Amino acid sequence: MSSSTITQIRRHSCTPSRAARELGLKRSEFDLAVHLGLIRTMPDEGGGGRRVTPSEIDRQRATDGFPDALRERVRLVGTTEGAEVMDIPVGRFTRLARLGLISPVRFYLNRYRTVVWLYLATELEEFTVVEENKPLLTGRRMPEGLRDMLDEGVDLRARNWRGRHRGFLLRLAEDPWESAGVLAAFLDPAQIAELVPDPYDRSHLSRFRPGPPAHGALGSPAAHLVEKIMTADDPAETEWLRSELVHVLDDARRFRPAPRPAARRTPAAPPPAEPSAPAAPQEPSRGGLLGWLRRRSA
Repeated sequence: MSSSTITQIRRHSCTPSRAARELGLKRSEFDLAVHLGLIRTMPDEGGGGRRVTPSEIDRQRATDGFPDALRERVRLVGTTEGAEVMDIPVGRFTRLARLGLISPVRFYLNRYRTVVWLYLATELEEFTVVEENKPLLTGRRMPEGLRDMLDEGVDLRARNWRGRHRGFLLRLAEDPWESAGVLAAFLDPAQIAELVPDPYDRSHLSRFRPGPPAHGALGSPAAHLVEKIMTADDPAETEWLRSELVHVLDDARRFRPAPRPAARRTPAAPPPAEPSAPAAPQEPSRGGLLGWLRRRSA
């Protein structure tokens, strides 16, 4: 794409920060709305991230109940407030979340480096009105199978968050290499090295591998904890990621092979010199002292 075209696109679109202001949202609310597919964005071909067109902003403004309805769709609640939304005890809410029956969309670490999971209030409300969910909300005890899972220590909150986050990143991927990078982001480096033995493929793949959500300085305990949450640890999830990455990488290589250093051109060696012919015997010189003496005696 030419530089003039990129300039024109930027002139007729706006950055996420400006779009958030235009829509009356906090930046975190705007990012979540994009994550959920509520707000459409477009790539900035100049490498400046995502952008929003004026028509998309107009579309949002034309919806019923704007902006309160949009804000409500991205309202996040923690465990305590989530239990209030569902009108159940906090302990029951936590058990439902650990069983994966309700899925977090975000998390953060508090001052004690404890993971705080956040849920969409609208999804919790929708869960409560589904008839088959009523026993899970009002029953005195969890069904036996679910109780057994809890007794075994099952906690699917991190896995469910990874699934949602992965889906968001894959929707933004523009080509097979970006899709492969997203899948690789949820596997540990040892598995990447095993699945992608070619160093040039592996180096190129790392360019498209998004990092975990920023929490603390690189290498800090908080960053290590977030990286652990980002890395798949469920056997079924890991196996799916490995298999999918292999297939997507095949597509990526066909789409555009990973760059490799240009082959060094070694100058050709000169051809061996042909053996020179033996020098013809030279006629003895008639000059010098010997010649002078011969001439005197003649």
